[in-house]
Amino acid sequence: MDDYPLLNVFWTMLWFFLWIMWLFLLFKVITDIFRDESLHGWGKAGWLIFCILLPFLGVLVYVIARGKSMGQRDVKQARDSEAAFQDYIRKTAGTAPAGGGSATDELARLADLKDKGAITAEEFEKAKAKVLA
Repeated sequence: MDDYPLLNVFWTMLWFFLWIMWLFLLFKVITDIFRDESLHGWGKAGWLIFCILLPFLGVLVYVIARGKSMGQRDVKQARDSEAAFQDYIRKTAGTAPAGGGSATDELARLADLKDKGAITAEEFEKAKAKVLA
């Protein structure tokens, strides 16, 4: 270690860190090219070839030219993921608004209909078995 000073170690670590960051950006750009719905066929192929053949220039030009829409696609994907997750939670917890609500709400509504005389006891039992199944 005597022939490699501490400053050179820090300099090497800095360059390694920047190289890893650039690789992450390259993969982010390539995934964004495939995810973009406004680009079709030849547009995607052109950007991909540009980013593969001239990676530093291609990534830099892509971020400059399409960086804003790249961010908008990230935000849209995050919102869609959050909405899907919230929908999954509602369905799992049994509070989904679709289909009339939870099983408890449905049973309460059926009991109310039976008490009002809108359905018979036999119809109530059939509907109750259907809800609980």
